[in-house]
Amino acid sequence: MVNVSWAINIDASVKYLIGTRIRGKTIYVCEYSPPLAEFNLTGIRQKWFHYLLQARYGATIEVANLPLPPLGSGPSSKFAKFVTTPPKYSLAPKSTQSPTAEIIDITTGNPTADPKNNFTSILVNVYLGLAVLMILASGYMIYKRYGTDLAISMGFKRLPTSTQVPIHVLLVYPPENGAFQKAVMALAEFLQKHAGCSVAIDVWQQSRIAYDGPMRWLAEQVKAAQHVLIVCPPSSRPPPIPISTSTGTTSIPAATHDLYPLILNMVASHAKSAHELAKFWVLQLGGQQGKRPGDMAPELRACKLFCLLKDLNKLCRSLHTQKQDSKMRSTLVFGPGVIDESESMVKLRDSVEKLSRRCLLIPTEAAQRSIV
Repeated sequence: MVNVSWAINIDASVKYLIGTRIRGKTIYVCEYSPPLAEFNLTGIRQKWFHYLLQARYGATIEVANLPLPPLGSGPSSKFAKFVTTPPKYSLAPKSTQSPTAEIIDITTGNPTADPKNNFTSILVNVYLGLAVLMILASGYMIYKRYGTDLAISMGFKRLPTSTQVPIHVLLVYPPENGAFQKAVMALAEFLQKHAGCSVAIDVWQQSRIAYDGPMRWLAEQVKAAQHVLIVCPPSSRPPPIPISTSTGTTSIPAATHDLYPLILNMVASHAKSAHELAKFWVLQLGGQQGKRPGDMAPELRACKLFCLLKDLNKLCRSLHTQKQDSKMRSTLVFGPGVIDESESMVKLRDSVEKLSRRCLLIPTEAAQRSIV
């Protein structure tokens, strides 16, 4: 049993006092009858009251005058907490200790204990907090400096770090044949899935091209794109393959025949401005890698050239390199790892290699037919 005792100061505030609330396992409201404001309390400075209630060890009992003080009123509120603790027994006979209660002022949060013990406890908590912060800071610095290399040494693979906003890229290519079309589509899929790009290509927007028309669609896409990638035809062209829609073949959209000449005219119109021309890049798939095709369109000869697959990483890094404060900053990091074994990368590699082998065989076949 816990005997809860409290005193009421007899002053002008008693006229607002409704009662006293005791909250433990059950809530009790003690009303004063008659009300203290109506009772003759002349010459009395305090009036004591008590209430006996049942409580378990470890229970919390809260006592407060009613009505409760407004929020933010400060420590003037009459509010206390009693935390009961179990008795402590010694081995000596007849030396039991009575249960004790620690009274805590809720408004200040300070228990009525020895101030020296409180200061020691606070000092220990401060030192523990500083030690935890130092450990966390050291761990963060180690992670930032050695985290990636440590993870790779433990068998993890490096993944590309993508930017928050994808790079908008327009991909334009000439109508060649099924093998060339397959390689172009594999490139578009790779840029979309693994290079942090949002790719616009005629195959994926045929309904939009049919609605706007090739010229309007191309002009809007060039204006919105951060880079325009123009795939040049291979140096040695294999014989054209008829367009087919049967299963297993790669068809060439009809709009491709209009878009490629239009993009060449657009590049020619920007030839006098190096800033505007820098938006247009030329990609070479297959053929003689590292050399500019002899039959490349004159409009494209002043554009930056990337030979795939040799320059694939260079292309990806260049797409995500931004010029800020006269310094070049790369926002995407490509390295060996999962990306090399992805389905899109395997498809792109196979398509470009098949296109290269096909281009190398064409001159030999043509020479044999001329001898015969």
